[in-house]
Amino acid sequence: MSRHAAPAWSPGPERPRLHPRSIHVWRADLTAVGDTVEHLLSPAERARAERVARTRAGRVSRSSVGVLRALLGLYLDRDPSTLPIAVNAHGKPALAGSAGSDERGAFEEPARAVPSFSHSHSGALALYAFASSGSVGIDVELGRPSIDVLARAGRAFGGAEVARLAALEEAPRLEEFLRMWVRREARLKCLGVGLGGRGGVGDASPPPEPWVHELTVDGHVAAAVAATVEPDALLCWDWPPA
Repeated sequence: MSRHAAPAWSPGPERPRLHPRSIHVWRADLTAVGDTVEHLLSPAERARAERVARTRAGRVSRSSVGVLRALLGLYLDRDPSTLPIAVNAHGKPALAGSAGSDERGAFEEPARAVPSFSHSHSGALALYAFASSGSVGIDVELGRPSIDVLARAGRAFGGAEVARLAALEEAPRLEEFLRMWVRREARLKCLGVGLGGRGGVGDASPPPEPWVHELTVDGHVAAAVAATVEPDALLCWDWPPA
């Protein structure tokens, strides 16, 4: 597992290109995005958004998907609104009909290779990861004092980790729990498996352990990115592109 600080965040390029064994991570403030990307959503995404349309969470969710589509459009040089994004049985997104998707059917491969991608948002902060090789997963969590750290740790990590966290003071306990949580979630998203850490019923053996890297984002925020292929380069950029 890698815990070195990520490169400094800087405005991203208008025409990002993934080189072999590279990972790009984008950061977006969804409150600043507004409705500039909502027109990119598919009918199904719009329908899901309408169910929470009157809530702040609904606006943030629409913006999160809209930025994802806008970024994919930049990488693939395609109209973002036409990209058929699907999710597998465990919620991992991919382009329908491409490697990594459960859906088969007509997807005209673009001239550029389809990257593996993952996104996560906590509050209005969103992170997006794109990998040129293998699979990628990303997770971000804002620190909230209302989190019942020990109860959630017990369900996710077991008694030994609960005892270790319980020995810490309140502030470092929350920080350590969030670090543990985002590493776990990024790993599971990368592997495309459910919260229990398993894939399909017929899985004979656990998948190999992915590379995991903690990201330095802002303030009381924990974030991590995971990949099945350890990258030679990790670039961190802010949305929108410069």
